[in-house]
Amino acid sequence: MKNQYFKIGLVFFGLFFGINHIFSQDLHYSQFYNSPLNVNPANAGIFNGDLRFNLSVRDQWRSVPIPWFTMSGAVDKKFLGKNSEKGFFALGLNYNYDRQGSSKINLNNLNLAGSYSRILNKNNIVTAGMIIGYSLRGYSTQTLTWDKQWDGDRPDFTLPSGENFDIERVGFMESGLGLNYRWQKSSRTKVDVGIAGFHLIEPQTSFYKSEDLKLPMRLSINAVANVKLIDELDLQLHILSQQQGVYEELVYGGLAKIYLNKKRGKELEFHLGASYRTSKFLIPTAAVQFTNLYLGVSYDIDMTEFSNQHDNNGGPEVHLRYIITNVKPLKYFKICPIF
Repeated sequence: MKNQYFKIGLVFFGLFFGINHIFSQDLHYSQFYNSPLNVNPANAGIFNGDLRFNLSVRDQWRSVPIPWFTMSGAVDKKFLGKNSEKGFFALGLNYNYDRQGSSKINLNNLNLAGSYSRILNKNNIVTAGMIIGYSLRGYSTQTLTWDKQWDGDRPDFTLPSGENFDIERVGFMESGLGLNYRWQKSSRTKVDVGIAGFHLIEPQTSFYKSEDLKLPMRLSINAVANVKLIDELDLQLHILSQQQGVYEELVYGGLAKIYLNKKRGKELEFHLGASYRTSKFLIPTAAVQFTNLYLGVSYDIDMTEFSNQHDNNGGPEVHLRYIITNVKPLKYFKICPIF
């Protein structure tokens, strides 16, 4: 048991000190492990059950004039065939919406994810996944004001802005590939390590016809470990590192999972912990899970100099998950029933 914990710790040590200079420009969640398809398409189907629903909401900078709102919804399903002991396929659908700034610049994104998991043995699974999708990004000029709308004494918003906009909405294709490795001793002791790349074709996203502006590829590396300490307590450790062009992000933390009830059909867990983003955000987190229903809540606490100028400038984040597990038929049947 000590050797297993040592291996888990070694994985996180290597990830933390080997990739501590990586960030992100795309939408992101502090509870990244609760938005699995946004982290890695190979996460499709990697859960205990048959059908999974995820809903994520993040609301940030509400106290300043440029609030940032993000929402995601996802569903993924396993497909078990005759040779499910050797591997299985999974499909997922992921929708993202993001809006920020005075111009309400927004993103609507829909992705289809597919994966195949190869079961090497009872403790090791390797998964390869990919996504293909479409994004639409746009903004509104109705809420913006311009210097030419000043008549000399006061603003006059009926005056023309004097600005020319080539494109107010642009669409582009999405693409991504990912790998995930899982080591699993039991349902409560397991480690996932994954790597993924998004925007592989680096699509054109400029709002100006004369400007060649491409969306750079996003590299995502993450690991999540869950360790059973005693019958009533687990420890979860997690780390995410992302890089997109010159932007980087590193989030790491942990949760204590307390089992309040382990009776079948009445399982109840309470999770409490925190994460830290290297852009100086502390993220206390709490969650509750009742049978197959999970609710996670966190709040980003800004510890930068910006926080001294504005109150309540952090961001609440809520994740809801529901998993459906189908009853599997017995592989072998007795000729006579046993009463």
